[in-house]
Amino acid sequence: MYNVPANGLVEGFNKTLCNLLRKVVAKSKRDWHERIGEALWAYRTTYKTPTQATPYALVYGVEAVLPLEMQISSLRIAIQEELTEDENDKLRLAELEALGEKRLEAQQKLQCYQASSKWDGPYMVQKVYTNGAYKIADEDGVLIGPINGKFLKRYYS
Repeated sequence: MYNVPANGLVEGFNKTLCNLLRKVVAKSKRDWHERIGEALWAYRTTYKTPTQATPYALVYGVEAVLPLEMQISSLRIAIQEELTEDENDKLRLAELEALGEKRLEAQQKLQCYQASSKWDGPYMVQKVYTNGAYKIADEDGVLIGPINGKFLKRYYS
């Protein structure tokens, strides 16, 4: 049965989208439907560490041209304006031919990122602060911290 809360990818994206919308909507929060395009543009043009690319580049094969680049001509725009139509077509075709390889590379990077351990340790708690922070020490007694308690996970040996 289809169950949206059980789909971690969808839930993760929805959380990110809600955070982006919180930043762009007015205090009344009644204009979210008018601002969703801005939030999605921000998401699609932001570099993602797991894939080492932007979602836009993985769909279209090139990075998005930002509106600022049109106002203040960037090197990329200047080079593109110097090309003839035929040269531009050849360049775009080469970019599209490389897209499959770029997507495969991003998928491999994502798999490596997901396979890597997100936790270090174990550590011993040395001091507990009143604001939810902890000072911890590794197995060699090297002190680390203070560190926010939300980043700690209980370890049973």
